[in-house]
Amino acid sequence: MKTAAVYALAALAEIGGCFAFWAWLRLGKTPWWAGAGTLSLIVFALLLTRIDASVAGRAFAAYGGVYIVASIAWMRLVENARPDRWDLIGGAVCLVGAGIILFGPRAN
Repeated sequence: MKTAAVYALAALAEIGGCFAFWAWLRLGKTPWWAGAGTLSLIVFALLLTRIDASVAGRAFAAYGGVYIVASIAWMRLVENARPDRWDLIGGAVCLVGAGIILFGPRAN
């Protein structure tokens, strides 16, 4: 459960940080948004170091699926754009793949 919580928080920090830059550069928000985005991205990187995985690449690869699902949720909750069935199916496939990468049996 700890892994899922850390991934969820990391996704929120990364998407929030990236959206802050989007808001600054694409939506005309003040440069303070870039500062907040930078801090959020630092939190994201720190959170990923808390993942219990034997190698960083595996933790990052599994995070990719979580990021995709979180991005779809962000699209709906923050940007008020409704995901279509292909967004939802694709997100589910990615999340299953992330689980296989992170929790699959290892020979080591």
